[in-house]
Amino acid sequence: MEKLDESKFEQRLQLWALRTPRELVSAVTRLLRSGYLLDMPRVKPVVEDPESEKNRLVVLSEKIQNPDLSGIQEKVYDSLKQLCNIDVIPYTLTLGYSYWSADHILKQILPAGMEVPSFETIVKYTNLRWGFHPVVCSIFCVTLLLIVICVVHASHVAHLNISDDLLSYKDAIAKVIYDKNYPRIQTVVNKVGTIANEFRVPKFEVLAGKNDMVTEVKQYGATFKLDYGLVYWNSRLEHEHIRLVSLFKKGDVICDMFAGIGPFSIPAAQKGCIVYANDLNPDSVHYLRTNAQINKVDDYIFTYNMDARVFMQNLLRLPGSERKSVPQVEAANYSSEDMVSGNESLTSNENHSDVQESCGKCINDSSVIGIMTKRQQETSNEGDAYCQEDSNQTKKRNNKRVKGSGPPSAKPWEHFDHVVMNLPASALQFLDCLSGLVHKKYWTGPLPWIHCYCFIRSSESEELILSEAHNKLNAKITEPIFHRVRDVAPNKAMFCFTFRLPIECLKDETEDHIQSFS
Repeated sequence: MEKLDESKFEQRLQLWALRTPRELVSAVTRLLRSGYLLDMPRVKPVVEDPESEKNRLVVLSEKIQNPDLSGIQEKVYDSLKQLCNIDVIPYTLTLGYSYWSADHILKQILPAGMEVPSFETIVKYTNLRWGFHPVVCSIFCVTLLLIVICVVHASHVAHLNISDDLLSYKDAIAKVIYDKNYPRIQTVVNKVGTIANEFRVPKFEVLAGKNDMVTEVKQYGATFKLDYGLVYWNSRLEHEHIRLVSLFKKGDVICDMFAGIGPFSIPAAQKGCIVYANDLNPDSVHYLRTNAQINKVDDYIFTYNMDARVFMQNLLRLPGSERKSVPQVEAANYSSEDMVSGNESLTSNENHSDVQESCGKCINDSSVIGIMTKRQQETSNEGDAYCQEDSNQTKKRNNKRVKGSGPPSAKPWEHFDHVVMNLPASALQFLDCLSGLVHKKYWTGPLPWIHCYCFIRSSESEELILSEAHNKLNAKITEPIFHRVRDVAPNKAMFCFTFRLPIECLKDETEDHIQSFS
C-alpha cells in the first residue's frame, strides 16, 4: 500500500527581497506591481522582517535574478531610489505539502503516464464560498471517480470509486482529497464490491476522516437528509429530478414507486402535488418521511414501505372491494396504532401511515390495508403557471409550508396523473403491474403518464425497450418519448422512457363479471 510522504513535496525557492520601511510598503508595492512583485497563489509578497519590526520585506518576482535589480526597468528603479534607500537581501521561500493543490500532488504520486483527474463542481450551493474550486474529481481515465455528496454545515462525504489497478494508492488519494478540501469534506469513502443487495445500496469503506455518513444535501431548494451508507443517492441526477418535476402541475397526483429518500417526491410536493411515495428499503422510507417534515410538505406526501407491485395494487384497490392476502411486508417506523382501515380518511394534521402493514404481521382478508385518501378542502386552481416556476422560485419556498388550505381530496383508483419508476436496472420488469390495475368504470380524466427509467446499451435500441414494454403491458404504446439522462459507462446510457398508459391496460368491468363465473 502506497503511503503519502509529505516531505517529498517540499520545495525551496531562492528569491530576492527589498527591506522597506513599514510606512513606505504601499508606495513600493504600487511601483512593482507591473510584473516585479512575487505573484503566486496563496503567497503574500509582503512579509515581516525578522530583524526589525519597523521594516517589511517586499518579495520580488522569480524573474529578478540579480541583487543589482538589473531585471527592473530603469524608470521603475529610479522611482524606487527616490522613495528610499534600496536594500536588497536574499529570501528563501519554502513551499510544502500544505501549499500544493490536489492536482499537483496526485500528479506526483500516481504512476507515470496516468492522467491527472479533472475537477468539477457537482453539487452547487448558493450559501457557500469556495476557497478554491477543485472539489470533485470526476474522471480519472475511467478508473477513478470522486463525487462530492454534500458540502454543507453538517457532515461532508466524498465518494471514491477506485479500480483494482489503483487500489494500492487508495489511502494516499483519500488523504489528498481530505486534506485539500477539509472542512468542506470530512469523510472520504470508497465503494467496495458490486451492488448485490435488494435495496441497491453500495457498500463503502472509510478511507479518511470520521466514520459518519449521515449528511444533508441541498438541491433545487429542497433539503435531503440521508445516511449514505444505508440509502441510495446520486447527486448527478439533480438536473433530471428538476426536468421531470417541471412536467408536474399543482394538484397532480403522483405515484412514486421507487421513491428512495424523495428526490422526485419532495419537490413535487413543494409544487403542490399529492404524492404517494413507496420504497422497499425501510431506511429510505425513514429518511423520506424525515425529509417531508424538514421541507414542510408532510401534508402532501403519503409514504409506504412495501414491494412496488403490492404498493400499486393496494393504492388502486377499490374501497369496499374484496381484499386478497398480500405478502408480509415490514413497515418503516410505524406501529399497529398508526394503521387505519381502508375506508377511513385522515385530515391534514393526522397520521400519514397509509397502506402500510405493521411490522411482523401478515395481512389477511380481515386485516388492515391502510388509508387511500385524505379529505381536504380543494386548493385554489392556479393553472399551468405553477408548473412553469423555476428552481429559484422553489428555493424561496423551501422554508415555508406549501401555501393553500391543504392538498385536494385524492382517490387514486379514480385518477392519478404520473407514475415515476426510478429503478433503471429493473423498472421495466414492473410494468406488468400496470396492466389491469385501473378500473375503466371508475376512471376519470386523461390516462396517466408513465415515466420508466431504464438502461440502454450500445448494442440495444429504443425499439427493443419498446417491444419489452409492449410485452409487459400486453398493450401497444403510442408516441413513446425517450429522454437520454446521462451516460453511465462507455457503452451504456440511462434513459427516461415516457408514455401514456394505453387504454387497453384498463380493466373492464366485464372482466370482473367473467372472472366471477370462472
